[in-house]
Amino acid sequence: MRKYKTSQGDTWDLIAYKVYKKYGGEILMDILMEYNEEYITTVIFPANIILNIPKISEPVVYNLPPWKVS
Repeated sequence: MRKYKTSQGDTWDLIAYKVYKKYGGEILMDILMEYNEEYITTVIFPANIILNIPKISEPVVYNLPPWKVS
């Protein structure tokens, strides 16, 4: 499992976007929250919090309208 060290001002969706960009980005923030339950009530992170980043091997497919599929 990888680790991510937060920067001041990070949010769950921003972190997910950074670490899972090629897998769907911010829509995967629920996975991050599940693996870091001790910070579940944090909305805006301070610097230097270490979060667990679970590995995702395949892109997560969501039913998106045609204009959103890339």
